[in-house]
Amino acid sequence: MNLQKLIGSAVLTATLLVSSTAWALSVDEIMNMYNVKVPVSIIVQTIDSSGTHFTTADVRALSEGGADPSIVEAVRRHAVQETAPTAPPPQQAAPATPASSFDSADELGGVPEESYTGEVGEPEDTGPVAIEEAIKRYRAKKYLGASLGLYDLLQQGTYPDQESKIQYYLARTLFDMGMYHSSQYYFMQVVRRGPNNPYFKYALPKLVAIAKLTGNNYELMRIVAKIPPQAFPRQARNHLFYLMGVKLFDEGELSQSAKYLQQVSPKSDLYLRAKYIEGEIHNERGKLKSSVKAFRDVYQAEADPRDDIEAKQINDLKDLSLVNIARIYYGLERYENATNYYKLVDRQSTYWPESLYERAWTSFVQNDINDTLGLLLTVHSPYYSGTEYLPEATYLRALSFFQLCEFAEAEHILLGFEDTYKPMRAEIKQFVGQYSSPEGAKLADQAYDAYFSQDHRASTLSESLFLRVLRNRELSSLVNHMELMDDEVGAIEAQKSEWQASIGVHLKQIIEEDRQRYKRKAGAVLLQEMSQQYTILGDLMSQSQIVRFEIVDAQRQDYEYKMSNPNVESAADMTVDYSTSKDIIYWPFNGEFWTDELGYYKYTEHGSCQ
Repeated sequence: MNLQKLIGSAVLTATLLVSSTAWALSVDEIMNMYNVKVPVSIIVQTIDSSGTHFTTADVRALSEGGADPSIVEAVRRHAVQETAPTAPPPQQAAPATPASSFDSADELGGVPEESYTGEVGEPEDTGPVAIEEAIKRYRAKKYLGASLGLYDLLQQGTYPDQESKIQYYLARTLFDMGMYHSSQYYFMQVVRRGPNNPYFKYALPKLVAIAKLTGNNYELMRIVAKIPPQAFPRQARNHLFYLMGVKLFDEGELSQSAKYLQQVSPKSDLYLRAKYIEGEIHNERGKLKSSVKAFRDVYQAEADPRDDIEAKQINDLKDLSLVNIARIYYGLERYENATNYYKLVDRQSTYWPESLYERAWTSFVQNDINDTLGLLLTVHSPYYSGTEYLPEATYLRALSFFQLCEFAEAEHILLGFEDTYKPMRAEIKQFVGQYSSPEGAKLADQAYDAYFSQDHRASTLSESLFLRVLRNRELSSLVNHMELMDDEVGAIEAQKSEWQASIGVHLKQIIEEDRQRYKRKAGAVLLQEMSQQYTILGDLMSQSQIVRFEIVDAQRQDYEYKMSNPNVESAADMTVDYSTSKDIIYWPFNGEFWTDELGYYKYTEHGSCQ
């Protein structure tokens, strides 16, 4: 997708929408458009149609900020001659409006704008009596009566010019009832009318608030690219800049993605995520020093999480940053640096077992096979064997024994590996193949049901595989949101019969239609993840077979050597000894695992190489 065409089209649409009314532009908004590569001609057209009166200070700021000369000239054309400020006549004074928590953030001690849940002031316009009565019931917290009245007004279609207002307050009512998906539906109806709609700037922050409450950005991701950046409401700006950055990153538009992500405020709860993706962007572009710096900034940042869930997310992000720094150093063959960063990953982290496996590779390439096997022993311990899907670790374990000339043990591990994962790969192939055609792709909701709704006892796929697949944030958020839909249906069915028979029927229909749409999206993501696992297992199977051929050849050479040197002592009867690191305490491993020993095991295998 061409970003300039996408944003340019969106901005042009917005310009046409507001051509009959004044839309004040600020210098910051103009620079934001310029920085994200909105075409200069579109920016000039937006300035000309905005009706904004600029100052010479605005002209100077744009010039010093590096804006295109055509933009500076357009602003200069609309600059008014500055005079000493005077108080406006009483009849011209702007009417007082309720200050939002964001507008008064500085007075409140600099409350980070993203700590707010989406509440903003409302328009002071008045409408027909029937609408105002329903709104009064909402404000009096008589939610059933308010929502029923507002829904009836929509159904009757008596006030078509007031439809967005009715939808907005119906969404507000459902939001306060805790029916977030139904509320999201009606807020979306308002937002789809575009920035020229008077309720747009109030509905969009509420959609952001719902996304935060549910942890699901699916609906926002569908519309964010259609909204010109200058129309982002201040309360929602950080979230929308972040989502645009993610969207463009997924589409491979790395430079444009970075420009959006860099506009996320350090005060935002999304700042660390934005910084993390910046690290990934630098890495993909080969700017490794910048990548390490970005990941290090994430790890070292001080955070003040709102709750335990956010604290867990932040800690996981910090640990992933450490893993990524270690991977960069591994790629540079600076193995000691890589090991040091792997060791910083917290033992309680979601990613600790994965970091141990990758650290084991670091030891392997340095020919410290006993350290490799010791680290893998923790990964394969009962503490993680049921929850961590790491077939790569089994392959590395076999490769380690092969390196030690323990050919029988290596072959035994590889045969077990193939017995376990061949059926899994076959099942994944059959599953993904059902939906590979264009017709099959339309049935992705059935792919979701196959493993998340239906009984699948005969499956060879392990629970740990699905736990790994569910680390895909998009998939897990969709699954959680569908569970929220189920809860919402229960809440609807718990209301009074009159309410259920009217608006309740409609809301359940909305939820059911959206559930199918969410299931199709979740199924598509699941199929993508499964395809990736199929490829990984295929590569590992090929490598396993190559190593087994190498084992046969090595065994032949070993037999020939022993026949030629009958006096050489056989190492076949040697036993493997496990122990904790000598820096802590020496204690022979007896097959029993203890949590305080995890990660410290080390083999003392001498191997059978002659």
